[in-house]
Formats: sequence, C-alpha cells, structure tokens
Amino acid sequence: MSDAESQLREQFMDAFSNASFPVKNQMSLVPALPNGPGTKFEAGDTTITAMELAAKLGKHQDFPYEDAETLVDDIIEGLKAEGML
Repeated sequence: MSDAESQLREQFMDAFSNASFPVKNQMSLVPALPNGPGTKFEAGDTTITAMELAAKLGKHQDFPYEDAETLVDDIIEGLKAEGML
C-alpha cells in the first residue's frame, strides 16, 4: 500500500465512519462529511473533494453499504481503476 493510499484510506475512514449505516446512496454520506460535498481529502500531490469522489466513482460503488470499511475499500479500488491513485 502506498503512502498516499494509506493516508487517503485513513481520511476516508475518519470521515465515513460517522455515517448512519446502512447507507443506501451517496447522498446518505453527505451529513457525515465535515464540510459536506466540499470536504477535501489530501495525500501527497493528490487532492480529491467529496464531490469529485461522487462524480467519478459512482460506477465503482455498490450501494447499500453496511459499514465504512467496505465503502472505503470500494472508494480506494475505484480511485485505482480511474488512475487517480
């Protein structure tokens, strides 16, 4: 696991672990984010907003999610698939 991946995974877990699970769609995650859709996740040269995650990774997500770990795993895999990580 790269440093960027590790840092992003930690930030995603911190942000999404506060969501009310199960989450049925991306909009269900917004209240858990500290700055709503404008929340930024940063690692090294990579900066991604929650809005960018929603726009670019929708096809990589498999809602509903029962826990933050599964959600974050799919986000990381989606970032890799899209060449963003």
